[in-house]
Amino acid sequence: MQISRTASRVTAAVAVAGATVLAVSVPAFAHVSVQPEGVAAKGGYATVDFKVPNESDDASTTKIEVNLPADHPLASVMPQPVPGWSVKVTKSKLDKPLTVHGEKIGEAVTKVTWTADGKGIQPGYFQKFPLSLGALPEDTDQLVFKAIQTYSDKEVVRWIEVPQEGQDEPENPAPTLALSAATDDHHGTAAAGDDDAKGGDKDDAHQEAAADSDGGTDTTARVLGVVGIVIGVAGVAYGVLAGRRRTA
Repeated sequence: MQISRTASRVTAAVAVAGATVLAVSVPAFAHVSVQPEGVAAKGGYATVDFKVPNESDDASTTKIEVNLPADHPLASVMPQPVPGWSVKVTKSKLDKPLTVHGEKIGEAVTKVTWTADGKGIQPGYFQKFPLSLGALPEDTDQLVFKAIQTYSDKEVVRWIEVPQEGQDEPENPAPTLALSAATDDHHGTAAAGDDDAKGGDKDDAHQEAAADSDGGTDTTARVLGVVGIVIGVAGVAYGVLAGRRRTA
């Protein structure tokens, strides 16, 4: 009876552990997101990528609309051509004109729409849509872009829910771009490029040092190997001689 109860407890524990593993391994659904290519610094310019995954099993994504934040209008918005897609940039008048380089700007881009010329984003794939943005605002830590994804079967997914700090991520979160601290030159992407170049030099130096270290290690290993062989041969010879003396 005691053995039976123990076996039951073990079986139950295994079942719970298995269920826990399954629960942890279930992947979260992907959503439209935005990430900078390098640095998105306050007051600077940056190139950002809107990553659009296709979550449908039997339909393609044929259109994606990205709405720019109205509370922080951007004076410069330029899309990069994406093969297989046409792009439309929509501008609107601003309630409060922007002053850029001493000039007042009365309108700004409020929406960018990409439409597939062919099949679009197939099931199981994703596509990046790059935008050059600037100057990024200095009075906020993030920019929220509400996006609308349209499928070939007419299904529309609205990624417009604004994530709130301290709360769980909403079901359809809006793409949110985090802004880093302002740089001295106010050219976030350029500064990132310089840093990458310097980092590349450092990496090359580290690689050369590592190569020298590896070379020294190989040489040491070879020397020790030869010494080991010599000692082994000497030991065998000594053993043979000792055996002959005993026989004599």
